[in-house]
Amino acid sequence: MQRYKTRDRGGDCSKTIRILSLTTRSFLSLLVGFFSLTATMCKGLAALPATCLKSAKDIKHKIGFLLQKPEPVQDQRLVKEKEKEKVTAVKSIAPVDAEKWKTSFSNLMKNDAGRTVFTGFLKSEFSQENIEFWEACEDFKRLPAKQMEAKAKQIFELYISVDSPKEVNLDSATREETRRNLDKCDTTCFDEAQNKVFTLMENDSYRRFLRSKLFRDLCQPASDEKPCALERKGNLPEFSPRLLSHCA
Repeated sequence: MQRYKTRDRGGDCSKTIRILSLTTRSFLSLLVGFFSLTATMCKGLAALPATCLKSAKDIKHKIGFLLQKPEPVQDQRLVKEKEKEKVTAVKSIAPVDAEKWKTSFSNLMKNDAGRTVFTGFLKSEFSQENIEFWEACEDFKRLPAKQMEAKAKQIFELYISVDSPKEVNLDSATREETRRNLDKCDTTCFDEAQNKVFTLMENDSYRRFLRSKLFRDLCQPASDEKPCALERKGNLPEFSPRLLSHCA
């Protein structure tokens, strides 16, 4: 009887070993399949046109905007006060001044009210990170030298680093060049990246801005008193009332 029990135990061990062997092979097969799929996806992404990658980034920014945490009450009050100041500035825009923004994107960006209106337009498109980065670069150039290093790292991590919270659309070469520039950290640190973002806004968002109802309304005589285009129902999602930084 003892002999049969020993044989049974030996059979159980063999079954256990076979099961473990099958499980191990299955697991390894899954790993091989996973890495093959990952490699295929990477090759696929590399083959995608830049427009597709840009669209993917735009979607990511839109989702990130929706997931933003609400600002503290005190910060909200400060934001509202700044919004009111911007509204007052925009209301004072004469149609003849707005018309000047048609001549070049540079004229628009040099004008405080023009940048305010354009920022509002970019917010409606969920691409305000571009002008925020551009303005951050301008502010950076005016900093004292001793404050530049810390601020440069902050700007890089916020706007340029891969998968950063407000990542702007830059090619890998410009991104790497900007990363190397952090070592010397002077007023030219972000020049190349800033110029690329400026050109992107000029060739893309600026053209849509000039065709927008918002801009056409600003060019109308004041006597028309037409409502701001972004205030019209349906022009913006219901969840984004704070996008109307330039509307009364």
